[in-house]
Amino acid sequence: MAGTFYSQIAANRRNSFFLMLVLILFLAVLGFAIGYGTTGQTGAGLGWLGIFGIIAIVSSLASYYTGDKVVLGVSKARPVTAAEQPQLINVVTELALAAAIPMPAVYLIDDSAPNAFATGRDPRHASIAVTTGLLEKLDREELQGVIGHELSHVRNYDIRYSLLVGVLVGTVALLADFFLRFTFWGGFGGGRRSSNDRDGGGGLQVIVFVLALVLAIVAPFFARLVQLAVSRQREYLADASSVELTRNPQGLERALAAISEDREVLEVANRATQHLYFTNPIKKFEERSKGLFSTHPPIVDRINRLRALSGETPLASTVEAELAGLD
Repeated sequence: MAGTFYSQIAANRRNSFFLMLVLILFLAVLGFAIGYGTTGQTGAGLGWLGIFGIIAIVSSLASYYTGDKVVLGVSKARPVTAAEQPQLINVVTELALAAAIPMPAVYLIDDSAPNAFATGRDPRHASIAVTTGLLEKLDREELQGVIGHELSHVRNYDIRYSLLVGVLVGTVALLADFFLRFTFWGGFGGGRRSSNDRDGGGGLQVIVFVLALVLAIVAPFFARLVQLAVSRQREYLADASSVELTRNPQGLERALAAISEDREVLEVANRATQHLYFTNPIKKFEERSKGLFSTHPPIVDRINRLRALSGETPLASTVEAELAGLD
């Protein structure tokens, strides 16, 4: 199991770097296609390539160093002390020691929906946020299961990868939308013809312009796929890691069931941050869930994997039917 953990940590570090390269490359290609497609000039294409590349690099660095603060701010999380929440701080402290990681900053979200997430760029710069609903509706063992899961994301460097996903893909979607809006309103193109038209190069310009349009149209979907690249295996691994830390799979199992059955709506969650949470905070019965891909494995699958770890039989079919579709 330890070998699996360490190999996953190494894979997460590689994937974080690879993600940055993919997004920078995508924006660079889009920038060149926009510049050349709208002017027919290679210099303009290179200029837009440079602009989009710089934007991508700046976004990557900004998300790396300040993305966690953005996420915490958007989530309306506030710092919490041991005097205010002694049990929460005690649980985080004991599990951080068990995981052999520094004590993370602890935040509280004033919301009755039970959930939690971890964020940051590495274990030395990590934060964990829980909702007031989580503290009110779970017992200590269930709370340990959830905190153990989130601290496992910290230890396994999932938080860095998730942070980059949440911030960087937005850059792709925003720039693509910028181009599409300006093209629609005549800001780009507008029937201009370059000197390439007289030299027979106008066909290439049209092809590249069409390519730019296609890239801009598929960019939001591409960004969504990158967001979903936060593999479900990371959630399964974090569940298994939580059991390793707490030695209590039943606590985590009960927490998963309790949170999935809860009907409270987590108002501060959105499409950009939903993948960070312990369970999907956007319930299927909500209006905002329409058109969303699932960012988490099914609750039933997560629970059955936990039961397999302790040698228990899978959930009864009646219980599976009750939990299915709630997450």
